[in-house]
Amino acid sequence: MAERFFVTGGTGFVGANLIRLLLDQGHQVRALVRPQSSVRNLHGLAIEWVTGDLNDSQLAQKMQGCTGLFHVAAHYSLWQKDRDQLHRSNVLGTRNLLACARQAGIQRTVYTSSVAAIGVRADGQPANETYQSPVERLIGAYKQSKYWAEQEAQQAAQAGQDIVIVNPSTPIGPWDVKPTPTGDLILRFLRRRMPAYVDTGLNLIDVRDVAWGHLLAYQHGQSGERYILGHQNLSLKEILEKLAQITGHEAPRTTVPLWLPLTVAWIEEKLLAPFGRSPSVPIEGVRMSAQSMYYDARRAVQELGLPQSSIDQALADAVEWFYQQGYVRRP
Repeated sequence: MAERFFVTGGTGFVGANLIRLLLDQGHQVRALVRPQSSVRNLHGLAIEWVTGDLNDSQLAQKMQGCTGLFHVAAHYSLWQKDRDQLHRSNVLGTRNLLACARQAGIQRTVYTSSVAAIGVRADGQPANETYQSPVERLIGAYKQSKYWAEQEAQQAAQAGQDIVIVNPSTPIGPWDVKPTPTGDLILRFLRRRMPAYVDTGLNLIDVRDVAWGHLLAYQHGQSGERYILGHQNLSLKEILEKLAQITGHEAPRTTVPLWLPLTVAWIEEKLLAPFGRSPSVPIEGVRMSAQSMYYDARRAVQELGLPQSSIDQALADAVEWFYQQGYVRRP
């Protein structure tokens, strides 16, 4: 049956793909959009708009008439100066939104957490939903804010609110408008600005599968449980080799020792940024690359039916979308 969903974060990468899926499945969408946000990702879609942010005291009124909520929005930053904003948006904003959803009579919520909230295993093996890194070992304010925001969702679920938690890994594909760090990596490869790479790894998933994971979690997930939305664990070297096969560009062959980008990041963020120079690489982003961020998504595949589409095709679609949108010229 068709439902009316309230969606936060619809102007972003995952949210834009989720809204398209909901519309394709015959549902109605009411999207929360901040006054300053670009709506480029949602141009031409038949959706209802409401203006506000996650800490809006009037959110309950704005949700009236919706049966379900997809809380996808989050503030993303790896810059240390943004710690307070990350807590205000991700933790306090989630707390406020869930309280307003309860007041508005929302029947079920899917909260978009992240594998960032889970952390990585010390032994390098893929982590699943049963693993949890101690919060003090999560690198950076962003990961810690996602952990505490997930705790808000867990506490609300324990109090009786129907909330399913999904933890996407690293989505790739079309509509990466900002772009995300992974989209930026693809763009740097396309622009031939990647002479070397750090020895690290990621779990990739087609962003359209992530969208399906949200809807399947709404339909079949258990309240208070979390589901990793991921697919294939790949080293950065393997990802770059796939991009080389797709584009015909040569993949970088040189690895960089971690101390080098870490030193550059420290100088830029700690010494030069206070004098007005914009740093190019965040310290916390470099520190994260010291760990291979591998995950096991079998629970979502088995219990929700999470699709596992081709990563090669998702990378090719991301490349094509960046070309079509003018982010980079075709060779």
